[in-house]
Amino acid sequence: MQKLRQLKDIQLIKVVVGVRRCGKSTLLEQFAEELLASGVTAQNIQFYKLEQPENTDFEHWRDFYYHIKNSLATDGMNYVFLDEIQLLNNFERLLDGLHILKNVDLYVTGSNAYLLSSELATILTGRAFTLQMYPFSFSEYIEYQQIEKPADTDLTNYLQIGGFPQALELYNISNDAYENYLKNLYATIIEKDIKPRNEIYNQVAFDNLTRFLSDAVGSPVSANSIANYFVHTKDNINDKTVNRYISILNNSYLFYHANRFDLKGKKILKTQGKEYIVDTGFRNVLLGREQPAGVGHTLENVVYFELVRRGNSVWIGKNAEHEIDFVAKDTAGYLHYYQVCLTMREETTRRRELLAFEKLKNHSPKTVITLDPEEPTYNGIVQRNATKWLLQGKKTAKVH
Repeated sequence: MQKLRQLKDIQLIKVVVGVRRCGKSTLLEQFAEELLASGVTAQNIQFYKLEQPENTDFEHWRDFYYHIKNSLATDGMNYVFLDEIQLLNNFERLLDGLHILKNVDLYVTGSNAYLLSSELATILTGRAFTLQMYPFSFSEYIEYQQIEKPADTDLTNYLQIGGFPQALELYNISNDAYENYLKNLYATIIEKDIKPRNEIYNQVAFDNLTRFLSDAVGSPVSANSIANYFVHTKDNINDKTVNRYISILNNSYLFYHANRFDLKGKKILKTQGKEYIVDTGFRNVLLGREQPAGVGHTLENVVYFELVRRGNSVWIGKNAEHEIDFVAKDTAGYLHYYQVCLTMREETTRRRELLAFEKLKNHSPKTVITLDPEEPTYNGIVQRNATKWLLQGKKTAKVH
């Protein structure tokens, strides 16, 4: 909302992207309501949801363009909202045509990375501002659930059920309703965001790959190793198909890829990156277990998205034989290093996590994030409680 307010009336197409049902439509609806409250008349606001039947009758993008143009108010700025724009063929032509109208401020959402494809980027170079949106962060989850005194148990619950807004609403009613919603959401993403633009020749293998990546969050993966794994499961897909399927999952915002960064050679490595699932509730439902193994990896998944939400560029760190969970470059260009583990109370774990940091010959901040309540410091390396770190700077930051 803050970014939309800052960009209001600036001649840029505001493009809100993210996984289906993360709240993009609600964001634009709330912003439109805010415009009305500020004195903008209803005649100066047009809001179209492309999934609604009445907005699917336009056979050509030009028909939609002239419908919108002929409905514009003649006085003042017009605010046009187009929700799930990727459902319209040649939508980029529509956006281009509306953008050049001086009395139009344009806002769009999309659930497919085609919105950011090279073709669209060429057409809209310098004309669009992209806002990436995700399901609720932990602090937003705390606010939504109206938890006045956040505790570590709340983080445990968040790791299990995730942050899709409507899923949380249903979870508060019944677990069955919650699980059915997420399963149906996954099916909808496949049918509406993936299949219309991609050929999935082996749906069983695709679903199995999705579950494999869900189980492997926090672990380095490669197309070759995954293809070899699928040989044993009788899913005969080669490494090229694996790469294509992963790219499809990334483009639908189900998974986000983090490259490995060689800290010694100062270069990005092409292999052994990691895939992080957009929502941990999705992970748990797709795997079909009460509490999937690897809670530490689930915590790592949450930390990854929190770093991204805070505006960081994030990589997986490699320093000789040692791995660093995250190398984050903030908006000012400074590097920060992070390790994530459940506890530092065991000597062997503590030595392993600290050793990777000690091999770094620089003075950038180094942080270990754990579920331990204590927050000691080891020769400048700071240990942080995950609940407190995730709520850092938030109005709900007082943890009990």
